[in-house]
Amino acid sequence: MRWWKVLGLAGAAGVVATGVVVVRAERRRRAYTPDEVREQLQARFAQAVAAEEAVELAEPESRFARVRARMRRLLRR
Repeated sequence: MRWWKVLGLAGAAGVVATGVVVVRAERRRRAYTPDEVREQLQARFAQAVAAEEAVELAEPESRFARVRARMRRLLRR
């Protein structure tokens, strides 16, 4: 058997395997009812809001503090 035939068979097998993966994913996606999709979206939104509230906004650093930090870094060298 020639190498290009083996390469062609391997390519065809790859295409088939990719198709199988796509079809399975599509079946799983379509298996949800609209109510289930809505519930999942609402749960994700609630998680995102909770995570956003948990993040504390850092106070802007004063110019003096930035200069002092830069001087410390320079003097450490």
